[in-house]
Amino acid sequence: MKKYKFIINGNKYSVDIDKIEDNKAQIEVNGTPYSVEMEMSEMENMPKAPKTVVKIAAPAAPKAAAATATVATAPTANSGGSVIKSPLPGTILDVFVREGDTVKAGQHLLLLEAMKMENNIDADKEGVVKSIKVNRGNSVMEGDPLIIIG
Repeated sequence: MKKYKFIINGNKYSVDIDKIEDNKAQIEVNGTPYSVEMEMSEMENMPKAPKTVVKIAAPAAPKAAAATATVATAPTANSGGSVIKSPLPGTILDVFVREGDTVKAGQHLLLLEAMKMENNIDADKEGVVKSIKVNRGNSVMEGDPLIIIG
């Protein structure tokens, strides 16, 4: 519950916001309960509870608006490599490598837009790109395989 104190036209108001679901809020003003409906345009600006998925580092260069995501990999039985998985749902904006490329740990592999932020997905180890599982413009879910490095 959040509590606010307002002064409107010289009158004091004590407002308690009990809960907000969808576009409806249960509030109490000076002890009187109200059910309030909010316009959807206002709801879009309300903060959402964040889901911590990856550790985001600051961009290396000022011109780059992208953050860097540290992505866990898992070995694959059939490929002999490790799979770079999507840390969160989003859209692939760019792929920086091709199959057969040699990559170093920390090298940018692709750019993922998620929650209105651009995230660089980096290699976690040195190796050769064995397979690229996504293309530019693809939508991915959390945990989807993106690239296999051997």
